[in-house]
Amino acid sequence: MVIIKLSNRQDEILQIVKRNGPITGNEIAKKLSVSRAALRPDLAILTRTGNIDARPRVGYFYNEEYQTMCQAEQFVQQTVNEFKAHPIVIEISTSVYDAIVQLFLEDVGTLYAVDAEGYLAGVVSRKDLLRASLGNKNLQELPVSVIMTRMPNITTIKPDETLLEAAKKIINYRIDSLPVVKEVRGKKNTYSLLGRITKTTITRAYLEMIEGK
Repeated sequence: MVIIKLSNRQDEILQIVKRNGPITGNEIAKKLSVSRAALRPDLAILTRTGNIDARPRVGYFYNEEYQTMCQAEQFVQQTVNEFKAHPIVIEISTSVYDAIVQLFLEDVGTLYAVDAEGYLAGVVSRKDLLRASLGNKNLQELPVSVIMTRMPNITTIKPDETLLEAAKKIINYRIDSLPVVKEVRGKKNTYSLLGRITKTTITRAYLEMIEGK
């Protein structure tokens, strides 16, 4: 599917049809203060591309199905870099107790643990912290490095990958978020942490596209 960028007048026609359809070509021309002949090429383009439908002796209709497809196409082409959020970071020496406090203060489901150089070393989820706290009375002495998921077992995503790819990873691996990373040159499985993508991030991005923000 190829999305064609509309001209200002074509976009205006589309909005008129959306608000008033079914509407005839003559009625559209009157609203735009142009002749029916001048409008004919724009109506032909909008009809051919599927933005609107035409029915003889009835008029033009807004094509809801096509617009939904356009929104979906726009969504899958957006890159992670455009929507990534700030990562909530802790050091690997942070205690499980302090990590739990940080989790609730930031109201997130996942924390990212970094090493002394600031590189991603592990991921700590809400489930990890809950599991560690059950029956354990020494949470202030237990470092998150003991319970976190370590590299290379962390599912990551790069900034130039798409939101669709991010959504697939979150669903397929049954995780709440993905660290957005950039590989450190010359160091295998070593990444700089650039951001995070969550289920909420993806949902918000889709809603913004639908609402045209």
